[in-house]
Amino acid sequence: MLELIHDQLADNKAENVQTIDIQGRSSLADYIVIASGNSGRHLKAMAEHLIIQLKRRESPPLGVEGEREGEWVLVDAGDVIVHLMLPRIREFYNLEKLWDVPRMREVNNT
Repeated sequence: MLELIHDQLADNKAENVQTIDIQGRSSLADYIVIASGNSGRHLKAMAEHLIIQLKRRESPPLGVEGEREGEWVLVDAGDVIVHLMLPRIREFYNLEKLWDVPRMREVNNT
């Protein structure tokens, strides 16, 4: 699945593609893929092509959010969550940094 997503994003000229392994850190998915596009139209087209490829593989996305606005499109492909973002939105939310934070140790205050 991850390879299909990377190939599709490369074919659609996604920029600054980053993959974050969250296995063991979250039950949401195994990987998060973050990529930028140069316009809302570009993001919508990347999402649309990715969805078509996932359906062809008989793995339709579990959900898609943000297609209408076209600033941040999320495609939930099950084990992989794909975030397609305009550069200014990506910089503002900085998901890479969010997931780079080391796990906090549990502290007993007793």
